[in-house]
Formats: sequence, structure tokens, C-alpha cells
Amino acid sequence: MAVSWWAVLPFVVMLLSIAVAPLVPALAHHWEKPRNQLAVALVLGVPVALWVWLSGHPELVGHALHEYVSFIALLGSLFVISGGIHLAGDIRATPRNNTIFLAVGGVIASFIGTTGAAMLLIRPILNTNKEREHVVHTVVYTIFVVANCGGLLTPLGDPPLFLGMLRGVPFTWTFNLVWEWLFINALLLVAYYALDTAMMRREDAAHVLRDRTEIQPLKVHGAWQLLLLAGIVACVAFAPTPWREVLMVTLAAISWFAGSHDVRFGLNEFTWAPILEVAALFLGIFTTMITALQYLSTMAPKLPLNEITFYLFSGGLSSVLDNAPTYATFFELASQLPGEPRVAGVPEVYLVAISLGAVTCGALTYIGNGPNFMVRSVAESAGRTMPSFGGYIGWSMRELAPVLAAMMLLFIADPLWCKALGGVVTLVILGNAARRARAKA
Repeated sequence: MAVSWWAVLPFVVMLLSIAVAPLVPALAHHWEKPRNQLAVALVLGVPVALWVWLSGHPELVGHALHEYVSFIALLGSLFVISGGIHLAGDIRATPRNNTIFLAVGGVIASFIGTTGAAMLLIRPILNTNKEREHVVHTVVYTIFVVANCGGLLTPLGDPPLFLGMLRGVPFTWTFNLVWEWLFINALLLVAYYALDTAMMRREDAAHVLRDRTEIQPLKVHGAWQLLLLAGIVACVAFAPTPWREVLMVTLAAISWFAGSHDVRFGLNEFTWAPILEVAALFLGIFTTMITALQYLSTMAPKLPLNEITFYLFSGGLSSVLDNAPTYATFFELASQLPGEPRVAGVPEVYLVAISLGAVTCGALTYIGNGPNFMVRSVAESAGRTMPSFGGYIGWSMRELAPVLAAMMLLFIADPLWCKALGGVVTLVILGNAARRARAKA
């Protein structure tokens, strides 16, 4: 389906609404209500869906709605099940302990999915840091590591890689990305440890004293529901649609009805607000994205494509479009290009770049990957003020983009001068981390 540039405008307006409405005092109070977010999504999305349908392409609308239902079924099921699990206790919120939390999340994200890992760990992270005043940076890095970059090693980790497996990429192929995974996450953890060390020095003495004295051993409540999380992983890996969605909702229902009311509503202070916000906003994103992706498909063959631009284009677009369909678009485009060796019909050098771009760059904005909004919403429900849409981009440009640039130069770019520049960028990041760690409050 060929579309003109103006067909992208509803998608742009949807993004601007998410970015600007919370910053305008007259709109902020109304925007925070899911029903108003849903109204905006429907006003923008329904005309796009009707136009595409009446233009003779109902399959595009059906595909978008199917992906939306699958997306919400997965996120909603993980949200409900994780709400029945509570890691009780309160260890010290030291930079070391916080970094260990993120490192564990970065490992398990590849095996229970970035959404599952993020929903499982965000509440314990917030609970551990409840005595501290400066916590925003920890939530932001949770999005970087646990909700995105940690999910690079298996097709279970992130939807784009699962989509690749469905297109013939071997399950074990993503293990080849272990060095990129290790580099990105290790550098992020080093940077986080240094930043949290600096932030710790800014804490009021009373907050530090509370953190040191209010210590309770860790204990898992509702541990049996970890089996339900494993069931969700099995559904994603092995169950075909629509049984996959039916089984996921069934597992969520078991968690809801058989789980402890005290754990869910007492310890976790469970509310539906975060998932309702995600459901409303992403309905608008998925529907207005139909024409945006069609326009991308039209323009993509005109782009100067090599391993670097594949990473930049797939990554840049994955930060503002859902990363799964963006991955699929560039996967199909790369399959038309020459190059050996090939994996699932795609030159491997391009597949590496597309996979890295789709997974890692989803962390650059709140809407690049579904768990990003979930983590933000849970943090706000816990009383933590999170950065605005633009404010978060400021964080990602300062903290994440240099790490991804270093990875691209070292692992994707081929010229020797690029690798030398990547080494310099890495040293600058490490030097900045050392400066932060030594800086006085």
C-alpha cells in the first residue's frame, strides 16, 4: 500500500500528545486519566484504520489489531502475575546492591523476557530504595538494562527476536550476540554504579540512617506464581496464536483468583492504572502506526543501506515505533540484498545490525518498548515523580546513547578508524564514571 507523507501525521500527533500533554499545566490533569488517553487514541487511530480498510487493505488493520491484542495480552498477563509476587524485606540501598539488582535483571531478561523481568524486579527495586530521596536514575537505568538491553540473548528476550525466530532464525543464533550484550550491559552497570555512588552522597543524613537501620531479610511471597511466569514464557516460545493469548490470559486469571489478596493489594498496592495507561496509549500507537510503517516500507529502498545504517535506521525508528514491526520491515528489506553468509535468507552482517538496533534502541524513549511505560507507571504509582517524555529522552541521550555509539563503532562498523573511535568513546564513558564516583556531594 503506497501512502504519502501526510499519512504519517496522525502518528506524529499521537507522539506529540504523549510528549507535550503532560508538560502543559492546563492539560496535564486531564491527560493522566486513562479514559482521556483512550479518547485521543481513538480520535487519531479510528480514522486511520477506517481509511486503510476502505482503501482495500483490511488485512493491514487486522494485522495491527492482532499484534495489539497479543501485545496487551502479554503485558497484561505479566503485570497481573507479577502483582501477585512480592519480594519482601528491605536491604540497604547501596550502589553495590542496586547494581546487583540491575545485573540480575539484565541476565534473566533474556530468559523470561524484558517485560517479565521488569515487572518482577521494579517493585523490589523501589521498595529497597524507599528510604532514599534520589531514585529516578535507578528507575531510568532499570528501563535501560532490565526492560531493554538485557533481552538480547534469546528470542524469548524481546519481541523483535521472537519475530525473527518465526521467520526462520535459529533459536540459538542470538547467542552470537553475547559479546555485544556483555559490552553494553557491563558499561551501563559501571556507569550506573558511579552515578548511584554520586547520588548517594546527596542523600540527607536522616535518609541514610533510615536505610541503614530499617533492615529486613528478603523473603518471597507468592513464590508459586513464578511457575505461572514460566508458563507465560512457554506460551510465547511454543504456543501458536490464538491459543498463546488464551493461555496467557488463563494463567493471569489463575494468578488473580488463586493468589493472595494481601500480597497483591496490601504489599504490592496493586492498581490497574499502569496497564490501563499502556493499553490506551498503545492502541493509538498501533493504529496510527499502520500508515507510518507503510510509508517506511516505501522509503526504505531509497535509503543508503549498509551494516551501520541498518543499525541506525532500525534503531532510530524502533525508538519511536514499536520495535517488532520495525524489525520485520528491515528484515524483509535486508533479505532482498546480496551478501554471505546468510541466516534465514538475510545477510548475517545485516541481521546482527537490525537485531541490535531493534532491541537496544527501544530504550531511547518511553514508547520504544512496552515495558518502558510499564516501569514508569509502576514507579509513579509508588509515588516517584518520573521524567516527562522529553526529560526521559534527555536521560537516554546522556547515559545510554554514548554506550550504544561505542558498541556500534566497535562491533558493527568495519573500518579500523571506527574501532579506534569506539575505543576512545569507551574510555571517555569509563573516565566520566570514575569522575562521578570520586565527585563530592
